[in-house]
Amino acid sequence: MAHMVFCVRNKKEMEGLDEPPFDTEFGQKIYKNVSRAAWAEWVDHQKMLLNEYRLQPWNPQAQQFLVEQMEQFFFGEGSALPQEFVPPSH
Repeated sequence: MAHMVFCVRNKKEMEGLDEPPFDTEFGQKIYKNVSRAAWAEWVDHQKMLLNEYRLQPWNPQAQQFLVEQMEQFFFGEGSALPQEFVPPSH
């Protein structure tokens, strides 16, 4: 049976992640409150942040920035877009 959560981002009961994304208290918070669909949205948003800010994911400062943005994305006012960001046109 799938792990179900009340998703903080989508405000409804949805299928959750298979396991916590990190071995931390914050990873447990995400596991208990974030749906699989919302996590996929974060992954896309994170890619945009990495590209727009030209972050090196192995850099501790970049990792801290991404954790802060993730906290805002799921549990705060939302992660802000870079000022220069122009969404791709389809």
